[in-house]
Amino acid sequence: MESKLNFDFKTNQLIIKKIAFIDSFKGKWTGLEIKESIYLKELKLIATIESIGSSTRIEGSTLTNEEVRNLIDSVKITSFKTRDEQEVFGYYEVLNLILDSFESIHIEENHIHHLHKCLLQESSKDQNHRGKYKMLSNKVVAKYPGGNQKTIFNTTDPFLVKGEMQSLISWAKQNIESEEIHPLIIIATFVYEFLSIHPYQDGNGRLSRLLTTLFLLKSDYDFMKYASMEIEIEKRKKDYYRALMNCQKNRNSEKEIIGEWIVFFLGMLEATIQKLEERYIHIKDKKSYLNERQKEVLKFISDNEPVKISDITSKLKEYTSYTLKKDMKYLTNEGFVKKLGQARATIYIINEQKKNN
Repeated sequence: MESKLNFDFKTNQLIIKKIAFIDSFKGKWTGLEIKESIYLKELKLIATIESIGSSTRIEGSTLTNEEVRNLIDSVKITSFKTRDEQEVFGYYEVLNLILDSFESIHIEENHIHHLHKCLLQESSKDQNHRGKYKMLSNKVVAKYPGGNQKTIFNTTDPFLVKGEMQSLISWAKQNIESEEIHPLIIIATFVYEFLSIHPYQDGNGRLSRLLTTLFLLKSDYDFMKYASMEIEIEKRKKDYYRALMNCQKNRNSEKEIIGEWIVFFLGMLEATIQKLEERYIHIKDKKSYLNERQKEVLKFISDNEPVKISDITSKLKEYTSYTLKKDMKYLTNEGFVKKLGQARATIYIINEQKKNN
């Protein structure tokens, strides 16, 4: 595997520069995450919608982010009308599982099988092969609007998949433990190999992006809870496939050096960080006109929703009931919170539908 990482000097320097930028932000974000928790719930919701929408559209879905938002707001639906809806719900379920429980999800064969099974849980078409390695040969196919398709490269034959996946997982775990290779290079290499093997009959592209998020979170890149790498890949879909194809064309030969893919992968992570920084500043500036008391009220609602006025007045006793009621009216009118119910049954929740794009 290491032979694929024998980059030329220029590529090596570019990779070092990109890793330095990403790790610098990683350190800075840790402090922000603790200090500015009032903004995080909003950032997480936006990123979740974008990740689901972009990752499924890369594979041919036609649902917009707004349609994705409406669908996951109605998660009590027991059946989904289209395959696009099935794929969106599956991605939503696995992404939430990873965001909530990444520490207990291990880079192991059975855990990856479980994620794949959850990803395709609503698709009747995939019932016989979800959570199982492929039985038939498949290809990496780029899907474009209008139904056009292009074969990017062939993949590992089914009878070789189990052995190659076990070797890949073992390599990743050993190198993460030894810390001899930077985790970002390990993650990028794992994703490249996973896509080259294409171990499942369907869902490989979506699962590769979910595994990327899992790996990054397990490697302490916590900002990925609030950012969408998928939307940056969607923006550069042709470059994404080109980087894979240019490296994979030399598959299983001495010429298979994956520097171009590593540079692309790190570039997408850089773009993800830049977008997160812009959005964070935008949201913070938008809320900066709230006074300290109103920010305190908003944080209390965010941490304890749904709440009643009586909950707020009981907790924030240093302020008068009259003042807090004025604050709630202001926060509601400005769209920061939603008012549900009437009279004594009235409750307040954070307005997650407020647009911050």
